[in-house]
Amino acid sequence: MTSERKRLVHEFSQEIHEATAEGVGDLLTDYYHTDAEWHGPEPINAVEGTDAIADAYWEPLLESFPDLEKNDYILFGGEFEGGEWVCATGNLVGTFENDWLDIPATGHATWLRYGEFHRVEDGKIAETRLLVDVLDVMRQAGYRFVPALAPEVVIPGPTTQDGVLLGEQDEEESEKTLDVVEGMIDGLHDYEEEGLDGMGLETFWHEDFMWYGPAGTGTTRGIDGFQEYHQAPFLTAFPDREGGDHVARFAEGHYCASTGWPSVRATHLGDGWMGLPATEEPVEMRVMDFWRREGDRLAENWVFIDKIDLLQQMGVDVFDRLRDDRQYF
Repeated sequence: MTSERKRLVHEFSQEIHEATAEGVGDLLTDYYHTDAEWHGPEPINAVEGTDAIADAYWEPLLESFPDLEKNDYILFGGEFEGGEWVCATGNLVGTFENDWLDIPATGHATWLRYGEFHRVEDGKIAETRLLVDVLDVMRQAGYRFVPALAPEVVIPGPTTQDGVLLGEQDEEESEKTLDVVEGMIDGLHDYEEEGLDGMGLETFWHEDFMWYGPAGTGTTRGIDGFQEYHQAPFLTAFPDREGGDHVARFAEGHYCASTGWPSVRATHLGDGWMGLPATEEPVEMRVMDFWRREGDRLAENWVFIDKIDLLQQMGVDVFDRLRDDRQYF
């Protein structure tokens, strides 16, 4: 049954290659329950039902990128608290022919990085949690509103090129992967008492692991790079952060993933992250993580944060700034 659910989601990705704005509504009815829940990034957010999902997300996207492809480079499934889930991450790729979400079209090939979790019931998708790195689409269109400490690149798939798990996987390997990830999450919570050195990253991460972060943060390599360019600035900004409130978390084979809506709650107490002064206001973060285990440690981590939603809570309306900037072009 797990394989059938995974093939359902993967086949939908392949169907998008031939989809049109006019026909995507019919495609959705083939794969989704009519009253399905759909939770997406700011400014789309939550909608319900296949008609609303088409109107709010897929039709505008396909009008803007008519030759769109949806390429999963990680896909696997699992169960969490009674729900049967399939997750995937990869890149949507298309020519940016018409404006999307007020972002000016460039006429160029554009990569839209996505992460998604689908809860499947009775052979169709009943719930979707989806994050697209909208801030990175703005960056590719020439608009940069926050500085990144690390390089912002087109995020690659697994170095092992084995992330699409359509068949059944070894249960012992899956359990081992989940144990490593959950141990790592527990270690992250030791920061409050022992600081960065007390979090035991070397226990859970390969020394030269790759951390693929969202726009406004960038991509880092190794424990030192991760701590210098992401973790230390992030924890300075949000020292009281609490995470792990997941809608779904599961592992299959050497891969694990989780998402929360929100997954992290914190107070913005420190200056400097994304170039912003502390607001001392509470914030919530929609987050997705995908991990690949190699041996006893984690070798790669693909991370999504709904940065536009988070920035709005920190007093920065990215879309207002985008519209202001467009007046001069």
